[in-house]
Amino acid sequence: MNYIVIDQGTSSTKAFLFNSKGKIIHNNKIKHVLENPKKFYFESDPIEILKSVEKLFWEMVNKSGNTPIKSAGLSIQRSTFMFWNKKTKRPLTPAISWQDSRASDSIKKIMIHRDKLWKITGTPLSPHFGGPKFLYFVKNNYSLNKLIKDEKVYFGPLSSFLTHSMTNNIGIDNSIACRTLLFDIAKNKWSKFALSLFAVPESCLPPIVPVKQNHGNIFNSNIELNVVIGDQQAALIGHNGLQKNTLAANYGTSASIQLNVGPYPKVINGLISSILFSNSKEKVYMVEGTINSCNSLFYYLEKKLNINHRIMNWNERVKSVTTDGIFIPGFSGIASPYWKSGFEDILINLDSNINQTIRAAMESIGLLTNDILNCLKKNKFNVDNDLIVAGGAAKPSLLQFIADVTGKHIHLTKLKDKTAYGVLKILLNQLGQTSNVKLNEKKTFLPKKKDKTKVEKWHKAINKYL
Repeated sequence: MNYIVIDQGTSSTKAFLFNSKGKIIHNNKIKHVLENPKKFYFESDPIEILKSVEKLFWEMVNKSGNTPIKSAGLSIQRSTFMFWNKKTKRPLTPAISWQDSRASDSIKKIMIHRDKLWKITGTPLSPHFGGPKFLYFVKNNYSLNKLIKDEKVYFGPLSSFLTHSMTNNIGIDNSIACRTLLFDIAKNKWSKFALSLFAVPESCLPPIVPVKQNHGNIFNSNIELNVVIGDQQAALIGHNGLQKNTLAANYGTSASIQLNVGPYPKVINGLISSILFSNSKEKVYMVEGTINSCNSLFYYLEKKLNINHRIMNWNERVKSVTTDGIFIPGFSGIASPYWKSGFEDILINLDSNINQTIRAAMESIGLLTNDILNCLKKNKFNVDNDLIVAGGAAKPSLLQFIADVTGKHIHLTKLKDKTAYGVLKILLNQLGQTSNVKLNEKKTFLPKKKDKTKVEKWHKAINKYL
């Protein structure tokens, strides 16, 4: 038996055909455009993404040949939201990316409810999430209001639009429902308080479903979609993260530092509380620190500094460079633990040396990692263990800096595509055991020096400018 995993990300869609032993039989990816039409606006075409998913799905089916495909799973970027027609499934808006903060003004009047909302949903009041994006749309797209009133549209994450289009079934898995700012994390249902606060009728929302269930047959095939899950949750599961107190980080387009907190939610100021995994019988929760600007930071710097992508190679550029400068990236805002929406980049003690600027930008990722770990420690979570990391941005220069600034041993797992392997583990029912895939092969980065001065300068800049 073979299995298909679709990993839908911010800049591309990947697909994998696995056998039952976890070996990749075939894989491919299709890139798509993330538009930046205005400052702090980031959006993509959901039809372009859907076509990529469909093309890759059938490619995996064809590559499987005479070997049957037992089931498929989908991992997907979170906090990307849109409206679409219930009947025709036609998108009525672009897919507004998790990086987008155009809804900042829409939430100013409800900031007084920030703490109560965080306690209910486990999620900070930020324009990056669903409720504020709903507010923005209804205030700026008046044709939507009548359609909402007539119950003709869905509002939800890109995952729900894709699964609706793929299977003709509608739902939002509860790992991604946590990003709506409408979901009561303790009760596993829509919060009446949050729905009222953002003026969202429940009829406009997909029903909440578990991560693992039969979500329907894909593109009129006989292949069931049995998993839909947020990409960072899948990455943690790929790290064998369903063991309580597992601590891991994934550095991709964005970054996420995650801790499995077990069968009950823990709401922590500064961090996001989410459902890590669920089925019809159980739920597992995690707390998470999100770093918006990870690999996306270097793509942004290519444009800002006019560097051709082919010669960027930021890891090589910065490995022998030092700087006293500080770079606080504002183009997509700062997430955990500060939660400041889009602002102008803050550069301190950085002159015209391009590589020093890139170095300082890279260091912002490590400094935010350190802040997130300290936030967990402050809330009495045990984060003294070594940190396991993966992801496309987990390059040696960054990981050595993280080791120096945190004092931790940083273990880079050599296996790529942890997110896809996390989905596969769910499909194979290997959640409580180590899979046949060699996850433990790793390279370790040891702290060489504790860089307290850089941490002090970072916090001084954060306190002054944010």
